[in-house]
Amino acid sequence: QVQLVESGGGLVQAGGSLRLSCAASGFVFSLAPMAWYRQAPGKQRDRVATISTNSIANYADSVKGRFSVSRDNAKSTMYLQMNSLKPEETAVYYCTVLGRDYWGQGTQVTVSS
Repeated sequence: QVQLVESGGGLVQAGGSLRLSCAASGFVFSLAPMAWYRQAPGKQRDRVATISTNSIANYADSVKGRFSVSRDNAKSTMYLQMNSLKPEETAVYYCTVLGRDYWGQGTQVTVSS
């Protein structure tokens, strides 16, 4: 079965950084375009970044220049480096196979002011 396990979240002060990981299994990771989403309390789940099978990345305008998505196909793992974090980016962060209804449990990111 498809499994996606997010990790690396936590509490960070505004302006700080976190690196999230998404460990994937149950499918051929190297052939799967991937994405990061986030969902704040009471809000919809929004796409943060995507990355193609050959590591071409796209970002939401709100995170361009601050976030960086990468992948290690040999390790079946995707990463999200988040810098200069803002309190409004407090959310549960999820990874997924782009365009598919596969989700991990999410990892909580809390940015304090």
